[in-house]
Amino acid sequence: MTQPETTPDDAPTLAPAGQPTAPGTGTSESPPDDGGVQPPSHREIVAILGGLMIGMFLAALDQTIVATSMRTIGDDLHGLSLQAWVTTAYLLTATISTPLYGKLSDMYGRKPFYLAAISIFVVGSLLSGTADSMYQLAVYRGVQGLGAGGLMSLAITILGDLVPPRERARYQGYFLAVFGTSSVLGPVIGGVFSGADEILGFAGWRWVFLVNVPLGVLGFAVVSRVLHLPPVRRVHHRVDWPGALALVVALVPLLVVAEQGRTWGWTSPRAVTAYVVGAVGLLAFWLLERRAGADAILPLRLFGNRVFSVGAAANVVIGLAMFGGLAVLPLYLQIVRGQSPTQAGLTLIPFTVGIMAGSVIAGQTTARTGRYKIFPVLGTILMIVGSLSFATLDVDTAFGWIFAFSVVFGLGLGFTMQPLVLAVQNAVPVQDMGVATSSSLFFRQMGGTLGTALFLSVLFSTVVGNISKAFTSAAATPELQAAVADPAVRADPANTHVLELLETGRTDGLSIDDSSFISALDPRLARPILEGFAASIDLVLLIAGLVMIAGVVLTLLLPELPLRTVSGIQGRLADEAAAAAAADPEPAAHQVDASDRAVEPPDQEQRLHAQSPPVGSQPTHSIDH
Repeated sequence: MTQPETTPDDAPTLAPAGQPTAPGTGTSESPPDDGGVQPPSHREIVAILGGLMIGMFLAALDQTIVATSMRTIGDDLHGLSLQAWVTTAYLLTATISTPLYGKLSDMYGRKPFYLAAISIFVVGSLLSGTADSMYQLAVYRGVQGLGAGGLMSLAITILGDLVPPRERARYQGYFLAVFGTSSVLGPVIGGVFSGADEILGFAGWRWVFLVNVPLGVLGFAVVSRVLHLPPVRRVHHRVDWPGALALVVALVPLLVVAEQGRTWGWTSPRAVTAYVVGAVGLLAFWLLERRAGADAILPLRLFGNRVFSVGAAANVVIGLAMFGGLAVLPLYLQIVRGQSPTQAGLTLIPFTVGIMAGSVIAGQTTARTGRYKIFPVLGTILMIVGSLSFATLDVDTAFGWIFAFSVVFGLGLGFTMQPLVLAVQNAVPVQDMGVATSSSLFFRQMGGTLGTALFLSVLFSTVVGNISKAFTSAAATPELQAAVADPAVRADPANTHVLELLETGRTDGLSIDDSSFISALDPRLARPILEGFAASIDLVLLIAGLVMIAGVVLTLLLPELPLRTVSGIQGRLADEAAAAAAADPEPAAHQVDASDRAVEPPDQEQRLHAQSPPVGSQPTHSIDH
């Protein structure tokens, strides 16, 4: 059925522990760790992180930079009404490919698939930058998504291969810093590119995609040069293509209806058809995964691990509240406060500061104490406080308060995202670390997709009613009466439609499909519209805060296991050495008699939780030689 085979991931030659390493990398005088492989030095890890973070930055930046530029892109390609399909295509392929990357990398090694992910993403970016229609762009964005699915999940998994969980926490903070930075830089860069008529002979918006090409080439070169993993025994499984196909059948209709349901109608025939097909796909996926067993793309046995199952549920809830809540903040800044996309991105810089501060605090404290559960609990509480604070926003809220709320919400995210992934990686067998890590991100992405669809639906289904209420409340105010009676206001064509609605009392018929008309209105007429938008945004953020209560409960239920002090590679090598010794005991006994120096292989509990010096205090050992 399966057959073990020892093949190198990159075929480097490792010097035996205890012997001098290559010149300039130091010497090793301590006994070898599990598996006889010394972990990489801090300098080597930082070099590897440079390449991994470039890949993560590409995936994280792409989502925000494209969203900012979509209006310009749609106008230029004469298909603004099709913009949702451009977003949906990317989201579909990225979400579905994430667990595939995790499982295949567990079977065949991380580096080839990470390089493949970068290559596919760069090709998709190049194609997207040359698209001549929105239909072409949707297809090319789907290619981009196929690469993006592996960029973030495999980067976190590779870090787990190289660094023990206790030390891993401080390095994962760099990844969250990349995520937070991209969320701010995306709107700024997207605004610059989409606002330029031409850059180096190409339309400005095309550089939204073309900028990924040099960055991707640089990331590919860095990862190829610095990432070297030691040889490990591979057990070749059958690739679970039926399970992957069933996952596609299950998720595609559900993700499409999540994106299009507001336009179609949530109970329309198309939406109901999508629900039915998705449910059938989910049932088929469950049956096929049960049949596949260890070969499954998402092994069902992992759900028997309480840390994994609780972590999966927590990631769905956090993704739902985080992405859903954050989807409306740029709308508040741009519609209610009249900011440009670039200005809105700059306004959210404190949000990034909060993420970076939270990730650094959580990482450093976990590395020193080995305790991590407190951070997801505190983080979800802070996210509740941040969401409920945002729910008080109105047309005149001081920006100082917006900055403070952003820091609190970002701090909660920094406390939450990193320790949850760390807990799952630490709880599963090292052979499943890839699929476990990608599954954690998969569930967070699914929660984010559902949250975005749900909260935007709440926003746009209530905003017209709230605008009508705001006009009713303002009808008797001197400001609105003066505006209606002002000849200059009545003579301006930009105000005509709103004045007609006021005179007929049909303000509930106002269309907000295109909000650009608001900026041209007389400020006295625009005020009730802005108040209605603010009220709906407050409702969304209130719901997000209430949803996060479930996140607090789930993080409280999360078991806290002692953090392993060996890396994923060391754990795999130790498992293979123990398995080889158990399968061939006579040669092992002979070696004990001959050398009188062999040590009995540690049992599972000792190997998982054996205490070894932190990475920074161990003698350096080159992973290239």
